[in-house]
Amino acid sequence: MSRIGKKAVPVPAGVTVNVSGQTVSVKGPKGELKEVLNEQVLVKMEEGGVKVDPINESKLARSAWGMSRTLVANMVKGVTDGYTKSLEINGVGYRAAVAGKSLQLNLGYSHDVNYPIPTGIEIKTPKPTEIVISGIDKQQVGQVAAEIREWRGPEPYKGKGIKYAGEHIFRKEGKKK
Repeated sequence: MSRIGKKAVPVPAGVTVNVSGQTVSVKGPKGELKEVLNEQVLVKMEEGGVKVDPINESKLARSAWGMSRTLVANMVKGVTDGYTKSLEINGVGYRAAVAGKSLQLNLGYSHDVNYPIPTGIEIKTPKPTEIVISGIDKQQVGQVAAEIREWRGPEPYKGKGIKYAGEHIFRKEGKKK
């Protein structure tokens, strides 16, 4: 039994949730999200919020139950508060700047890296060594952060590269003479 799946997703004031079949659309102050859930779960509106139940007791239905409930909860949180991820850049001469609809990264290559900012995502650079990514879709915010980090991941000897804020980089000892 899914402990998370048993709980109904509370819908705060100012947020409207529409359920039609397997499609759940959530509209709030920050925007609107739509998701098609797995066929193995049954979604319905109740007075306590959105309730997700498995259609039967099969292993497949029970495994999709908790995940589907979490997807709905993430959509509700996204349209009310939104999601943010912070990246830190370490390294001499490494920096980032937002120019129009793209993020310019100087990461030690012979050329600058221009990353086009997708729709629904807002990127800010409060400092040249800090990138803040925000949006209402949790999956999209995480994907954009991972794509930016992929350009120059942190290396274990000096710690140079792009890392998540608060991420611990396992450091290695250099060569010995």
